[in-house]
Amino acid sequence: MTSTDSNSSFHALPRRIVVLGTGGTIAGQAASADDNVGYTAGQVAVAQLLGAVPALRRRSEEGWSIESEQVAQIDSKDMSHAVWRRLAERVQVHLDRPEVDGIVVTHGTDTLEETAYLLQRVLAPAKPVVLTAAMRPASASQPDGPQNLADAVTVAGLDGARGVVAVLAGKVWLGGEVRKVHPYRPDAFDAGDAGPLGHVEEGRLRVLRDWPTGTPLGLQVLAADIWPEVQIVVSHAGADGRVVDLLMEAGVQGLVVAATGNGTVHQELQTALLRAQSAGVAVVRALRGGSGCIVPTGHDLVPDAGALTAVQARVEILLRLLSRRA
Repeated sequence: MTSTDSNSSFHALPRRIVVLGTGGTIAGQAASADDNVGYTAGQVAVAQLLGAVPALRRRSEEGWSIESEQVAQIDSKDMSHAVWRRLAERVQVHLDRPEVDGIVVTHGTDTLEETAYLLQRVLAPAKPVVLTAAMRPASASQPDGPQNLADAVTVAGLDGARGVVAVLAGKVWLGGEVRKVHPYRPDAFDAGDAGPLGHVEEGRLRVLRDWPTGTPLGLQVLAADIWPEVQIVVSHAGADGRVVDLLMEAGVQGLVVAATGNGTVHQELQTALLRAQSAGVAVVRALRGGSGCIVPTGHDLVPDAGALTAVQARVEILLRLLSRRA
């Protein structure tokens, strides 16, 4: 798809946007405005975050309706299956409201790629669901959250926007591809080899790719009270199969191995993984780091996750196992 300006009908009518807060650095507070790392995440209510963004006040003056709801207030490193289910349910409730044009989710950066992947696979919405976050707390002297939040609302209000995306540092990423690649800088996300969907520039979106599509699994897939046990193990120098054997004893149902090279796995670890696979455990290889995609060799003994990160592959296995119960 060629680059186009998606903003031609953006201001035609006022929009109704729902912002769902889950905490994260974007809602974090530190004792000093100069401290960008020693903060406590999830301290500022989402309504307060919205009130501190001048661009959103201007939207309200233009007739936009921006609602807010606090779904959770956590550091996203502590994201749980229970919060995922509640968030997905609340997103669906607002998607079903005909007057709502788009939804924004404020989130922590640490597990954003997992939540974005899950929401896209479960909901695949026809309206935009936009995740946004920050690398600096709300208390910072130069926080990145307000601009990210303003940009996210912009994208959520676009005509023709759909699917789950993430808006961070002026870039729009597909929810099924986005991943965190840097621990500190504000521009901390990319999508491997795929590139962004577009760039937000002064309240306008320059589109480079198509909006995400897909067939939703549906909320019923998340209905189980107890979710399957799916864990990640890492292949590395000196790896062996003991951790796999211990996880098998604990009743694990799915395993992702973060593999070296083109999906290669230490021979001792692979032997244990093959035992697990033979016992009915869902096993998949994912890239340990970096960009690219595992290229099948034709004689692979363990299936691969393509271009998914290990944590995205874990969510995929989790959803497949849950789908069998639904």
